Amino acid sequence: MKEHLQHIQPEAETWRPDEVLRWAYANFQGDIAMASGFGAEGMVLMDIASRVHPNFRVFTLDTEFLVPETYDLIDRVEKRYGIRVERVFSPLTPEEQEQVHGPALWSRDPDRCCNLRKVEPLRNKLKELRAWITAIRRDQTVARGSARKLEWDAKFQLVKVNPIADWTSAMVWSYIRRHEVPYNPLHDRNYPSIGCTHCTRATQAGEDARAGRWSGFNKTECGLHVPEPQLVAPLVQIEYPVTCEEN
Repeated sequence: MKEHLQHIQPEAETWRPDEVLRWAYANFQGDIAMASGFGAEGMVLMDIASRVHPNFRVFTLDTEFLVPETYDLIDRVEKRYGIRVERVFSPLTPEEQEQVHGPALWSRDPDRCCNLRKVEPLRNKLKELRAWITAIRRDQTVARGSARKLEWDAKFQLVKVNPIADWTSAMVWSYIRRHEVPYNPLHDRNYPSIGCTHCTRATQAGEDARAGRWSGFNKTECGLHVPEPQLVAPLVQIEYPVTCEEN
């Protein structure tokens, strides 16, 4: 599969999101699932997937600290698309984490908290799959700048599918408005990026879109999409039309 990915990557970079998803579902059948934190990008990708493969699988890393609006959105997603969102938890309950690591670990060592509640649970979940789908975009963070639409995930040892890697935020919101896709109401209150309740705040005018995540720390990623150290130059951002084929 690694060799096949290298061969097909250049062509895949020209594919629309629906074409990427069609390839992924055809090749991995029931052994592929979409990871979602239910941000604007994730909502767009779920809507596109519903048009390509109605029985698509979605899982979320439920840290048990998500904001109430996210839990409400998960319920709405299940009703709208007729799916059951698979919830992935840390082996440690919040109470057990406090007993082992002390209170408010996120305020002292957010990297360790993210590792306990997101990275390691994801690692265990991905052992069940041959490929996973994400809604990351290259222009979100430096760590995501070299993401391909189809790539081998050396960190988790499976295929990683990033159908909207080359989209911009404007393209995401254009799709949401055009297709009336539900989204987290916090986005309308200056929360462009939404994570756990303890580590998410509204952004101020002029701040980066991810400035509200882990505010006060030199941290912009929870660790899920930070690749193994490698020398890969970021791809040149190319804007494509927002339109996607619909069944």
